[in-house]
Amino acid sequence: MPVFWLIVTVLVLAAVGFILGRARALNSAGGDRRDLHSLPTYYGSNVALKAVVPAMLLMVVWLLAQPFYINNVISGMIPDSEIADGSSRGLVLAEVRRTADGLDNAVAAGVMTEEFASNARIDLADVTTRLKDAGQVVTNQITQTVLRAAQEYRSISSTANLLMTALVIFVAAAGALWGLKETNADFRARNVVEKGVMALLIAAASIAVLTTVGIVLSLIFNTIEFFRLYPAGEFFTLLEWAPSFSGRGGSSSLGVIPLLWGTFYISIVALIVAVPVGLFAAVYLSEYASKPVRAFAKPMLEVLAGIPTIVYGLFALLTVGPMLLTVFGPDGADWMAGQRAVITAGITMGIMLIPFVSSLSDDIINAVPQAMRDGSYGLGATKSETIKQVILPAALPGIVGAILLAASRAIGETMIVVLGAGAAARLSLNPFEAMTTVTAKIVSQLTGDSDFASPEALVAFALGMTLFIMTLGLNVFALYIVRKYREQYD
Repeated sequence: MPVFWLIVTVLVLAAVGFILGRARALNSAGGDRRDLHSLPTYYGSNVALKAVVPAMLLMVVWLLAQPFYINNVISGMIPDSEIADGSSRGLVLAEVRRTADGLDNAVAAGVMTEEFASNARIDLADVTTRLKDAGQVVTNQITQTVLRAAQEYRSISSTANLLMTALVIFVAAAGALWGLKETNADFRARNVVEKGVMALLIAAASIAVLTTVGIVLSLIFNTIEFFRLYPAGEFFTLLEWAPSFSGRGGSSSLGVIPLLWGTFYISIVALIVAVPVGLFAAVYLSEYASKPVRAFAKPMLEVLAGIPTIVYGLFALLTVGPMLLTVFGPDGADWMAGQRAVITAGITMGIMLIPFVSSLSDDIINAVPQAMRDGSYGLGATKSETIKQVILPAALPGIVGAILLAASRAIGETMIVVLGAGAAARLSLNPFEAMTTVTAKIVSQLTGDSDFASPEALVAFALGMTLFIMTLGLNVFALYIVRKYREQYD
């Protein structure tokens, strides 16, 4: 049973338990709810919680643990002689999982039958052809060992999923029966339900932390796998980015420095555009604009934040690039060879970031106490002097936070870079040349027909880990700056 229908089954059992629990509570009180300790709804909710929570918890733990168990079993089927030079056991297991998924897709698409997919004597070339017909990307010829491991992977997964389905439904039914058994007029259902809901709220609050930990761990493990195949010294010191997909990393030059330079160069250009415009707009809206103007201008400015980034990318490609090419291209200053350049992506990205800076800065400036303004006016300061010497210094920590939020948004942008800046990884100070960023290369390395079990694909995780560490350091430094200035105005 697919996970979706298993969840639906558990929820149906919970709904039935809710109805039965509520009815049982009323029956135990002779139909008079005044003789119940809690409202009838609490008794039904108690049964529903006991049906849903243990079953869902079991399913989540099972789904998390199952891949580790299956990988451990399948790993024993792969002898060391099957692991090629420049590869590792983990990468071979990745090929096994891809092949198993391809067999599942082929069976679902009708390209092969279940008996054919499970037959250990099938022809490898025939399997490869059928997988391609089902839309599976096959970069290397599948070996007999990988095929048998993939078939065993499918068999174990099918058995494990069937067992999980039976256990989850059993636990849900047992939980509902437990809730029904303890339902009586004297049972303190409200206390139990409120404690259960509190536990669920704590679990929900922990999801963000656990998700962050999971993301970091996935980056770390795959980055370690990459550095087993490619020297870390070359990755951090080479001034060239030239992946080659002809081999398994032997002829590739995977230097991160050109990508980091392009990332920060484009982000700096974007901030040069966004910060002055956004900050001046915020000062105008909060200090000078009348209420009708503010009521119209602020929502219109924030509309920019809701435009999809692909639309900004098209705007850069079809509007900003040709306009800059007209001025700085061969017909103008002759500085710009093509419409895709750092300045094209930077200006477009800066336009996208204006609402981030202006909206947050406007809220921060409005949060400055009116008493500080009145005190400045009372000392004879003009409006402009009050803004420069009182309001902006008091709001500086929040403004710095807004700028850093915009910087993080710029560093993580992809579509505008792909369409506006090009895909060239180079070290140059010329803003009229095409460059690319770390995020754009992460996308390009993980798409297409590249072999996932190769340094050229795994380098995406090393790029992501590098960018994560640098942005984390930037945020820590920004937090220090914010706290330092905030102490002066508390």
